[in-house]
Amino acid sequence: MKVYCLVGKSGTGKSFQAINLCRQMNIESIIDDGLFICQNKVIAGISAKRQKTQYAAVKTALFSEDWHAESVIEAIARENPATILVLGTSDRMVEKIRVRLQLDPPEKTIYIEDITSEEEREIAYKQRHDLGKHVIPAPTFQLKKQFSGYFMSPMRMLREFGPKKVLDEKSVVRPAYSYLGKYNISEKVMSDIIECIKNEANTVYNVEKVIVSKNNSGTDEGIEIYIVADLVYGQGIREKAIQFQSDVARQIELMTAFNVNKVDLEIKDVV
Repeated sequence: MKVYCLVGKSGTGKSFQAINLCRQMNIESIIDDGLFICQNKVIAGISAKRQKTQYAAVKTALFSEDWHAESVIEAIARENPATILVLGTSDRMVEKIRVRLQLDPPEKTIYIEDITSEEEREIAYKQRHDLGKHVIPAPTFQLKKQFSGYFMSPMRMLREFGPKKVLDEKSVVRPAYSYLGKYNISEKVMSDIIECIKNEANTVYNVEKVIVSKNNSGTDEGIEIYIVADLVYGQGIREKAIQFQSDVARQIELMTAFNVNKVDLEIKDVV
């Protein structure tokens, strides 16, 4: 396996540039901030951007926990990519990551100054330090479970590589350790969203109660929703109830960025 390294100070656009560099150099996989990404899929690891403090984020990025390092080592062996790009803020950092993940010495180290202009680095710095935005070189749907309830949005760019036009997708997140703080969605907001869905569906007569609970266990971080409602009498009531549950999950995920693990619907009455 050929190992390459991309080095640049924090907030200079390494993660943003990683996919472009991989395409140009035909590199199959990436190690970035605690994640092993191969063929544009998150295969293993935990993102450092999930951590609640910057200190914990650094430890995660360095694979300091044995179980974390071992899980990624196993995933790399299983996927067996021909090439891998390791991202870090310094030569010392990428060397530590390389050793922890039992990777070969690098074929080449690329510095962010070699592939970006000063203006591009200034824009990246502003996005990071003024707006608290961080880029992860993977599609948003690949990160959904890891970043339930965080600010997260896709960044899609159409690029030309010779005769081909390629759609690159990265994800923009705002980590918990950002100085902008974290946010919570109140139960009242969830109830209002469900009320809007009810009004559009004509399936539910009345929503009597909405209970939202968080599930922070393992990789299934997200929320569970319990709804007590009266349904409108008619044929296919079971199918309509299932569709209502599906609509609630989809719309709440779309509007709040929370990963909805489960929607339980208790039918109190049929009117």
